[in-house]
Amino acid sequence: MMNFTDLANRILEGHCPTRKESLEVLQTSNEHLLDLLAAAYRIRRHYFGNTVRLQMLLNAKSGACQEDCHYCSQSSISTAPIDRYAMISPNEMIEGARRAARAKAQRYCIVISGRSPLEREVQEISTAVQQIKEEMPIQVCCSLGLLTQEQAEQLKAAGVDRINHNLNTSEAYHGSICTTHTFQDRLMTLKHARAAGLELCSGGIVGMGENDEDLVDLAFALRDLNPDSIPLNMLHPVAGTPFEEKHELTPHRCLKILCLFRFLHPRREIRAAGGREWNLRSLQPMALYVADSLFVDGYLTTPGQAAPEVWKMIEDLGFTVEVDYQAPATIVAEPSCSPQIT
Repeated sequence: MMNFTDLANRILEGHCPTRKESLEVLQTSNEHLLDLLAAAYRIRRHYFGNTVRLQMLLNAKSGACQEDCHYCSQSSISTAPIDRYAMISPNEMIEGARRAARAKAQRYCIVISGRSPLEREVQEISTAVQQIKEEMPIQVCCSLGLLTQEQAEQLKAAGVDRINHNLNTSEAYHGSICTTHTFQDRLMTLKHARAAGLELCSGGIVGMGENDEDLVDLAFALRDLNPDSIPLNMLHPVAGTPFEEKHELTPHRCLKILCLFRFLHPRREIRAAGGREWNLRSLQPMALYVADSLFVDGYLTTPGQAAPEVWKMIEDLGFTVEVDYQAPATIVAEPSCSPQIT
């Protein structure tokens, strides 16, 4: 068995885990899970202490998406009984930011369905963000689909701090989860966001039928990309989607995947994101020994933990919610495993 304490020591000294070591992490026996978590926690504590950053989502436009993402209840091939509506008003987006602030969220993420935003949608979101920034010290993230360089620059000028656009899975497996856009399309949006001076939030969805090699490929692709934040979503199968019968994850499997990403991204914010309540179940608090960030008050079309419950879980662990807004600092790149995407 791998010595996880030794691995953590070497990572803190700048070692990049090899593919072989990464696969061993995923294949750790359940009886050694606590050793694995202890090693991951050592790294998490070194860089983030025992603080937890909270984030809240707003589904500002729901359904009627042209894309065929097999995991998504809002896709063109989904028959899931969800709310479907056009984009809400800037005033409603501003009120959503106020709710996020009351929930002790450091970051507020405005999300819309669709392949790419319309120009009027970018303008209305920009109007809302300008007002939010004038009113409260909260970071604003936007997840709007595929972006052009000009759209990214417009959002940056309005005060948007960060763009979320997940790679979702490995490039090799991407065609098994979506056929209407490519892995490279996703990378291009992230390149546009970075060129505009926006922070990057990019992660994945696990439990979609990918194998261990796909998970390692995703983790290394994200390492090359060097995002500021990595949300790890755990598939919550929704009736009416092609993946409604996929029930591949266990709490132990989810924790091992989180550990892998902590080992490969020691300095990055790692968020236990969508589906954590469904998949981690009673082991959910253990995710915070690895991850330093959580969503509160639900996701786009599925429910989540109410903010007071999240606060209590964090308190019971002896951790604290990081409430004060902190201006984005220069992100120190992880020691390189391969050439970075620029």
